[in-house]
Amino acid sequence: SYLHSELGTALNYAGLYDKALEHYQKALAIQLKQLGPEHPSVATSYNNIGLVHKNKGEYDKALGHYQKSLAIRLKQLGPEHPDVAISYNNIGAVHYNTGEYDKALEHHQKALAIWLKQLGPDHPQVATSYNNIGAEHHKKGEHDKALEHFQKALAIRLKQLGPEHPYVADSYNNMAYVYKAKKDLPKAKEYWEKAYAIYLKKLGSNHPYTKGTKGQLDALKE
Repeated sequence: SYLHSELGTALNYAGLYDKALEHYQKALAIQLKQLGPEHPSVATSYNNIGLVHKNKGEYDKALGHYQKSLAIRLKQLGPEHPDVAISYNNIGAVHYNTGEYDKALEHHQKALAIWLKQLGPDHPQVATSYNNIGAEHHKKGEHDKALEHFQKALAIRLKQLGPEHPYVADSYNNMAYVYKAKKDLPKAKEYWEKAYAIYLKKLGSNHPYTKGTKGQLDALKE
């Protein structure tokens, strides 16, 4: 089953989703037979299958597999295990993609609580959680709450990753969108300029993130 899992992961990263599913499902079948339906490895396979369905835009199927994974992890690993946080995070991402922002927020807050306890307040994964929660507040039009969470994510990323990491640029970019929504265009411009400088240096002028940020700056000039 290990080989099928590894192949599935490689194929998923390559965007060959149907082939990835095939190997993940073979891994799952072997695990179910050898380990039984409630083994943590089975939960990992359900999670992997869910991830491929999410990448394919098949959100109902993704959610079903993530929920199976979560149920096993809660039972076998306990409610505060990092793998449980991964399940909550993935379920939150599906709800975000389907526009169910309250449900997304609920699951990302559960993931954040576990990661804060297990990893500490300065871990990059905690920053990712703050970022996800900020994005949901932004979608709900709660701009001050969005900024608060994006700023928390930025502070961790600056401390842990340094001032020129692309994730720092992502934080600046997210904050720029909130300032634009708040009609504070000078602030939006300031943060997009910061993001653009990092993307240009680290990712190059042809990267979609660099081009996207430049497009936002150009639009502000019009």
